[in-house]
Amino acid sequence: MVEVCKHLEVTEQTYYRWRNQYGGMKADDAKRLKELERENQRLKRIVADQALDIDMLKEVNRGNF
Repeated sequence: MVEVCKHLEVTEQTYYRWRNQYGGMKADDAKRLKELERENQRLKRIVADQALDIDMLKEVNRGNF
């Protein structure tokens, strides 16, 4: 395993972390997981932006601008 990790230029710790995280997944499943994680991040940013917009509009409505 040490030689494989050296060939891939990753540490053994990284290999074992990946194995624990993606152990039973096929390549397509892992790719789909990454896509879903990126989509989730994007949606969280949208929700955060909307929350800021709502707060801003509430402040403007109160006349505190």
